[in-house]
Amino acid sequence: MITRSKNMTIASQVLPLRKKSYLLFIICYLVFPFSGYAAECVDYVSTLVGTMSKHSLSTGNTYPAVAMPWGMNFWTPQTGRMGDGWCYVYTEDKLRGIKQTHQPSPWINDYGQFAIMPTTRTVFKEDDRASWFSHKAEVATPYYYKVYLADWDVVAELAPTERAALMQLTYPETDEARLVVDPFDKGSYVCIDAQQRRLMGYTSKNSGGVPDGFKNYFIIEFSHPISYVATADGDKLQEGRAELKANHATAVVGFPTLKRGEKVTLRIASSFISFEQAARNLQELGNRSFEEVKAAGRNRWNEVLGRIEVEDANIDHLRTFYSCLYRSVLFPRAFFEYGADGQPIHYSPHTGEVCSGRYFTDTGFWDTFRCLFPLLNLVYPEMNEQMQEGLVNCFKESGFLPEWASPGHRGCMVGNNSASVVADAFLKNQATGFTNYDIEALWQAVVHGANAVHPQVGSTGRMGFEYYNKLGYVPYDVDIRENVARTLEYAYDDWCIYQLGKKLGKSEKELKPFREHALNYQKVFDPETKLMRGRNKDGKFQTPYNPLKWGDAFTEGNGWHYTWSVFHDPEGLIRLMGGKNVFVAMLDSVFNVPPLFDESYYGGVIHEIREMQIMNMGNYAHGNQPIQHMIYLYDWAGEPWKAQQRVREVMDKFYTPLPDGYCGDEDNGQTSAWYVFSALGFYPVCPGSGEYALGTPYFNKVTVHLPATKAAGLKQPRDLVIEANGVQNPYIQQMSVNGQPYYLNYLRHDDLLRGGRISYDLGAQPNRQRGINAEAAPYSFSK
Repeated sequence: MITRSKNMTIASQVLPLRKKSYLLFIICYLVFPFSGYAAECVDYVSTLVGTMSKHSLSTGNTYPAVAMPWGMNFWTPQTGRMGDGWCYVYTEDKLRGIKQTHQPSPWINDYGQFAIMPTTRTVFKEDDRASWFSHKAEVATPYYYKVYLADWDVVAELAPTERAALMQLTYPETDEARLVVDPFDKGSYVCIDAQQRRLMGYTSKNSGGVPDGFKNYFIIEFSHPISYVATADGDKLQEGRAELKANHATAVVGFPTLKRGEKVTLRIASSFISFEQAARNLQELGNRSFEEVKAAGRNRWNEVLGRIEVEDANIDHLRTFYSCLYRSVLFPRAFFEYGADGQPIHYSPHTGEVCSGRYFTDTGFWDTFRCLFPLLNLVYPEMNEQMQEGLVNCFKESGFLPEWASPGHRGCMVGNNSASVVADAFLKNQATGFTNYDIEALWQAVVHGANAVHPQVGSTGRMGFEYYNKLGYVPYDVDIRENVARTLEYAYDDWCIYQLGKKLGKSEKELKPFREHALNYQKVFDPETKLMRGRNKDGKFQTPYNPLKWGDAFTEGNGWHYTWSVFHDPEGLIRLMGGKNVFVAMLDSVFNVPPLFDESYYGGVIHEIREMQIMNMGNYAHGNQPIQHMIYLYDWAGEPWKAQQRVREVMDKFYTPLPDGYCGDEDNGQTSAWYVFSALGFYPVCPGSGEYALGTPYFNKVTVHLPATKAAGLKQPRDLVIEANGVQNPYIQQMSVNGQPYYLNYLRHDDLLRGGRISYDLGAQPNRQRGINAEAAPYSFSK
């Protein structure tokens, strides 16, 4: 790497360099002018990707999370008003605070949030305290945030740990330096101890998924003596009052800053358990300075992002890749803390009790089973082992596995895809030894979830399971919405349970229903239209049927999108359609049919429809999850070059490192993980199969640094190297694995775990002789 000492002039470094090195130096200097080092992985991350979003059109629906990977607490600048799910929008002009947040999505919204805002006047209402800011005076990284609050002439900086943070505020010379701490409405409490330079409080605000008595307790310690104390009950300020419990309690503290540039430091920590635990979490900061905490956060992010090392000349592609990888390791968040004995404990969002062990939350399996969790199983298996432990605890505390969790069960989406998350983790990590959790409890959980529905949260378990088990599908005419989507996902989930049960040695009697139900996708396939279609209780297909109608029998998609949701048996779907030629023609039709739609089910155009309409790719809707795997299905039909071309088109067209960089909701890492996998050149179409369908590599060279495992033969770290010649072209001319010619359209997980080298030669024209034989196709259940 090219580095530069702070004691050396730029000229003294540049003069000895040859022309090529000189150009590289100039690029590094212009891109990272103040870093003092050449670019590292985290330097390519833009946390602002996806923040130029709104209710009617999502370009990610993200916020610039300042956090540790999988951290319990995130922080974000707040442009939106209290309770607004769009808490940070790139096009807004004012900040209302810097907020601790646990929000996974604007649609799910937040819980346990509170905001901090410095001012130089005694104001506390969110509109009054808001300040103009500019992105030109904003630094947003995963481990550090800095912004100039123009109305108050204050620079605010923040560096987090998993459960704590340091904030540094640089004030002008003033005798009215103020700090507003706002725990929001729906029940809050603040208490200022001026003598101890400490503020304590809690917020009860949430959007569901919590029991009665839920609180997030926080503690803030100040470096400066407190000279002003006030609290506000709603809109009424009470100067001199240090403690308040109200629907909406706010605290204001002040301290004189005697000279311009004086820095006030805040030590902040929180806990879902108690004030005592919050004080324990504050110990994460130790006695470290702001710069030390910031540096430690930077190192942690480089450690995590550095598991995948990319070498390429295209800076924008590197920025897009690492911004996507950053999003892929935020969720699910750790929802546990460490007790006095150093052991993990957690507040149960189901019982309200403090329980032993780990817990993770803020993810929707309808989205993330597809490739986010498979990415963890390949690159970060030690983290998914912890997450599986968290699933065990969820089942023991609530009687169900989550489908959408934030922090407890939430009523959102369809499917029973916890079965996929459980099965894929265990089946893949048998080879690594990262299975130190109660798999028997998870077996019981997936079997139970396939034959029950949560009494209060209908999206947890299986709504319509009685019909499904009896008829083989959820009928269209029994007042269960999105019934075909449920049927298709239940069938795949049954296949997952069957595969897991086989690995666990379960009896034929236990396995038979799941093996048979795995073919239930056939029950909703209409041979007339060659599409999936709603089917009534009497066995007749729904009429009328418009395959372009969104919703109705499907979830945030239409018949053209959902027909491909046979992850575990594409070969079976090919046979239903009448062979490979018809199958390919139907795949092609997704791109050839104009972006027509029927939005009548929703009573208006939802943002997912609009995102499909404007992308100029026919009826392909990459901005939502149901169709994201579909491009790779060409691998099963003997025309893999079409997958290669379409994957490259999506990557070039739908992803950028800019604030409008996604083509729809990012969804807790799923849409980002699609990019990460696709950049590597393969994708997990069927989690649980142990295979990855081939696409086309995006970079000159990628090294995946696989971690040491617990298994014999894999106890040392290994490198998986993916290299490609001619990456400006999408089409695979030839490839080799560890020096041997390779003709298949898939890679095996167990082979990747051993490390090695995958080499590609890419060209501008497709090789129509490669990958065309039947044996080249990836896994299918009925094959």
